[in-house]
Amino acid sequence: MNTNISKFLILFFVTVTLSLNIKISGAEEATVVSSNTREVIQSKIQEKNQALQDINAELQKTQTTLNEVVKEKNTLQTQVKTLDSSIKQINLGIQSTQTTMQKVGLEIEDLNYDISDIESSIDDKKVAITSLFREYQRESGKSTLLLLLENKTLEEGLAASQAVDNVRTQLTADIGEMRILEEKYSGKVKALSSKKTELVYQQEDLKNKKVIVEDTKQEKAQLLTQTKSKESVYQKQVAELKKLQEDAANEIEALDAQLRLKIDPSLLPTLSSGVLGMPIIGTLTSQTRDCKLQNCTQGYGATSFAVYGYKGKWHNGIDFGVPLGTPILAAESGVVLAVGDQDKFCYKGAYGKFVLIKHDNNLTTLSGHLSKYLVSAGTQVTRGQIIGYSGKSGYATGPHLHFSVFATPTIPPASAGFKEGTKASKSCGPMPYGGDLNPLGYL
Repeated sequence: MNTNISKFLILFFVTVTLSLNIKISGAEEATVVSSNTREVIQSKIQEKNQALQDINAELQKTQTTLNEVVKEKNTLQTQVKTLDSSIKQINLGIQSTQTTMQKVGLEIEDLNYDISDIESSIDDKKVAITSLFREYQRESGKSTLLLLLENKTLEEGLAASQAVDNVRTQLTADIGEMRILEEKYSGKVKALSSKKTELVYQQEDLKNKKVIVEDTKQEKAQLLTQTKSKESVYQKQVAELKKLQEDAANEIEALDAQLRLKIDPSLLPTLSSGVLGMPIIGTLTSQTRDCKLQNCTQGYGATSFAVYGYKGKWHNGIDFGVPLGTPILAAESGVVLAVGDQDKFCYKGAYGKFVLIKHDNNLTTLSGHLSKYLVSAGTQVTRGQIIGYSGKSGYATGPHLHFSVFATPTIPPASAGFKEGTKASKSCGPMPYGGDLNPLGYL
């Protein structure tokens, strides 16, 4: 028999066996025996998928309701309706997260079944290979002449020689199948690890959304307390707020307009889709004429709402109308320059809770009107990392994300008491500024 082939098979068999032994022992701790049958698990996964579809449909209804409410006359009753709808919306988000956690748990059980089945197939294949390998070792050292002499007839001798070749062929095939099983096993173990990571994320997401719903309930209670549940008191506050919002909008636009003149296009990335990633995860599809992205409700520049709504006549970013508590993502890797809550200085007057991130490509992004942020100044973030949740803090008529892109060379440098990218405003505390660019050129 061919000595090189024999050595190759021995080496291959030992390598595969050791590799599988190591991987199996490392996965045994993670494998949990399910009390459900596989059929029950898969049926439950389908039920959870349907439940998530139903919840998403209900979320879209609440978003439609909110969009209609904000068009109504600004009264105390309207604001209470808005807050009630927001609370319902985030509670649906909590329900969605809980359902997703249950689904992921079932998917983990299903993967454990897959892993157990593959382990059994590997064990069976190892027994078969071991038997074949021993038979091959026993017979492969004999020459064709010896095999002929050991048998009574020439036909029997040739059959014995052919049998050895058949064993070798089957051994090679079985080892090849073993390798396929090993790759399949590795893929399932990776999938299991990914699902467990997702479960940890969902648990954190649930915790954050519970905080957001409590904050919204507190906001409602505070509104009713401050207005003493009287429309006249509320309207007086609205009049004062309009003046504050107009002053803030004019202040932002005045400085941003100056900084836009300082933009040097040669220092910026070439306009191209994908330079920045989408900053939201959402399911709605509403669009405006000047913003054809999913969920985009207001475009960039002199939009109609900016002209009559902001009074500053310029919208320095784009808006994404998504349900309260939608995860907000870093559009690109970078460092967080500043975070803040401007409602502490000018309630409902500016960006509210915001995150400002400087990226390595000379772009700086601003995410505003958040309900909660998860990062702090100096934090290094990666593209697609969750940095907060959508909300309606600051000057916002309803839950959405305001997303601006600034040319980094134009943003204010750090100064005493202020982070890079921010400056003191007249009434809204630390204010993020910069020469703004149309985000649609980079998303």
